[in-house]
Amino acid sequence: MVNNINSPFSNDNRNYDYTGLEIEERKEYQRIAELVNPSSNIIDLGCGNGSLMQKLQSELNCNVTGVEISETGVNICKAKKLNVFQGSIDSRLQFDDNSFDFAICNVTIQMVMYPEVLLSEMKRIAKFSIISFPNFAYFKNRIDLIMHGRMPRPMLFNYNWYNTGHIHQLSMLDFESIVEKVGGLKIIKTDLEKTNTFSKDILLKAFPNLFQILPIYVLEKT
Repeated sequence: MVNNINSPFSNDNRNYDYTGLEIEERKEYQRIAELVNPSSNIIDLGCGNGSLMQKLQSELNCNVTGVEISETGVNICKAKKLNVFQGSIDSRLQFDDNSFDFAICNVTIQMVMYPEVLLSEMKRIAKFSIISFPNFAYFKNRIDLIMHGRMPRPMLFNYNWYNTGHIHQLSMLDFESIVEKVGGLKIIKTDLEKTNTFSKDILLKAFPNLFQILPIYVLEKT
């Protein structure tokens, strides 16, 4: 891969390098925190730099384990004294059945090669699963595709189709379909982003697959 800063290919997020991003507070972190029970036993799959893990531990007194493929992410987590393992999350995980109350996969399912394996493993090791992802059916993506006739960039965070780690773009309908195909999981809550405008919130709720940017699903093992 070209690493020259002057190269047109230097803007690349496929290596998941967290250098310089040791601490972050993203909007969905609080939404996820409100979906878990205090003092829960949690696994964060694709935990990145561990910021969500820290939040769940410090604010909810949860016992959190992380799995992350990025070496920089793992090193940052370890520097924070977090319990983290390096490895892939879409293959057999090194945890026993029903080891956790909650398995969380935040904005990562679209980055793995085998999302169906990830879902199956989350089901195996935890009673509840919490999964979020960028909804590729968001209306700005649709407009961008119609207007430009190219892979939409709004939900690629301004990367291009060839230099992004987002390899499996999906919509809310796509996600609900794969949950049904995996089997043994029931969607018990869909947490939708809210605005400060009543009329906008009505549209967001009525047409989530069109207007939701980052839905969060809570699944229960059946």
